Amino acid sequence: MKTKENILIVALGERWEKYRVELKTCKRDFSEEAVHDLRVATRRLLAVMDILRTLDPHPRVQKTRRILKNQLDSLDELRDVQVMLVDISESVANFPDLKPFELRLLAREKKLLREARKLIKALQASELARRVRKIRAELEEKAQDRGFNTRILSVVDQAYSQATQALGQIDPSQSASIHRLRIAFKKFRYMVEIASPLMKKYPVAYLKQMHDYQSKMGDVQDAEVFLNALVDFAGQTAASATLEPARRSFEGQRAELIAAFINDKEALHIFWRKTPDENFSWEKENEPVHHTSRNRGGSGNARIRKRQPAPTDRKREKENAKDSAGTQRLGSGDQLDPDQSVPARRGDGEDSQEDV
Repeated sequence: MKTKENILIVALGERWEKYRVELKTCKRDFSEEAVHDLRVATRRLLAVMDILRTLDPHPRVQKTRRILKNQLDSLDELRDVQVMLVDISESVANFPDLKPFELRLLAREKKLLREARKLIKALQASELARRVRKIRAELEEKAQDRGFNTRILSVVDQAYSQATQALGQIDPSQSASIHRLRIAFKKFRYMVEIASPLMKKYPVAYLKQMHDYQSKMGDVQDAEVFLNALVDFAGQTAASATLEPARRSFEGQRAELIAAFINDKEALHIFWRKTPDENFSWEKENEPVHHTSRNRGGSGNARIRKRQPAPTDRKREKENAKDSAGTQRLGSGDQLDPDQSVPARRGDGEDSQEDV
């Protein structure tokens, strides 16, 4: 069969190999960047499992997905703390009273890094490899069925429908409603990356635009997590009053981020067809490719922004907790892959970012 007719087989093989390599690298050379790369590889492999479990909810697929999801979830708090440290390093000069909060986060990060190293060292790919081999063998049989590719597109249709439903429930006063859309959109976006070779003339620019769209929601969520942590810290110390100016400043930033997303939220509608019976927007004659507004400082919800120098007893800089833009071959053409790490930009506006 032609590669084009086996996009799920190709995606499963490539993403499993990427996951295996990143796990091996992280075990050998544990670092923030290696953990980030493993997270991205895990998320992309999960996207294949999400499509497969919708096409055929076999217990083996469900179990494999659950294993991968648990691995990803176990690293979430570390990622959140590292993002907060990036933000606080940029603000502590203006708000010196944040220093004790920063020290608290640094201590928490140190503990979480020890736990992550131990967890990753204990991960064994052999059991997952056995499951993936069986999943692939079954998939190779099913992929020969008539209309298999149409079924793949129908799965993406379902994911898009869930995202549009979440969009309709957006309440600017409730950050949680934006977070719900982000979760639904993230699943849709990763599915589109897999399915895009099935569609003629799929606009490469859309992959980058979807990344930027998701990043705006991620920025809102990061701001929400930071504020909640700051409020909790203030409540546990006697410094609540002195932290009030910083809290108000971060609340203002959150409001700006929400406004930026709300201003561009309807861009979701360009990335897919309204219904399975309609043509895609890029297939319509003379339809221009939409360009979403630029995100602050680049794009990505977990920024690789340069943290201020860490204490002298720390052996490494804190610059690579996040995800940034690069390129990767997807499907039958070279398409932009915003989750591949590249060196952080230097100078003003240094702001490469992660999609999480």
